[in-house]
Amino acid sequence: MILSVQKCYTSDPITSLGVFLLIMKNHVFTKRKGLSTVLTTVIILVASVVLGSGVVLYGTSMFQTVAQQESIEVQGIQIWVNATDPLGDAWGAAGVRNNGDKILSVDTIRIKGVTVPFSSWYIDVDQTRVTVENYQSTFVHEGTGGVGTIMNDSPVVTTACTTAGTTLTIDLDASGTLPTLCLVQGSGPVGLNPGERVIIYFQIPQEKITTLDAGASTTLNIFAGEAGAPLSVIIANP
Repeated sequence: MILSVQKCYTSDPITSLGVFLLIMKNHVFTKRKGLSTVLTTVIILVASVVLGSGVVLYGTSMFQTVAQQESIEVQGIQIWVNATDPLGDAWGAAGVRNNGDKILSVDTIRIKGVTVPFSSWYIDVDQTRVTVENYQSTFVHEGTGGVGTIMNDSPVVTTACTTAGTTLTIDLDASGTLPTLCLVQGSGPVGLNPGERVIIYFQIPQEKITTLDAGASTTLNIFAGEAGAPLSVIIANP
């Protein structure tokens, strides 16, 4: 007897198995009371292959999901304290890049156990200004008018900032070729697509770093969700 099985296409391995067994029933089960040893073996082998394919596809899907990572790169960290101001006029700066596979948000800057509030962040996330060259440059401190005041703008800039809400203007090479940074006061986490960069200047809460800390090492934490790690930095005098 020649058994003819029509091709059935389906992406669901369980459905494929059901179709196969139904065909087998129509062609064999209605004609015979029992199955031969050979036919039983064939059914078991085909069922094993179909179910095995389903497990492989499911496992591949799970691997692709888990393989996506949340990761950030932090570079150029600077912490400054005014050595002549006993109340601790301290600022910091850092560049952050999303070097993972998923969209994430930079949501925590913490130093000496204290979280810097979003309102004390000054950020530029515009990729036409936060170029690779600016991102890899040495961040500068332009001085302040005393504790609680915002950092001074750079006295000489390549281009004037026209971005609405610009609070702080920093130029890392004066009137050179690097784009001027137009930093806007923060109000919440900073979202970054994979590969995007942000430069953040931040004002450290008063008296958390004082003149006595100048030259010492401290730990800075910058996180985007669970991505990030404690970073060691030397406190400088601007």
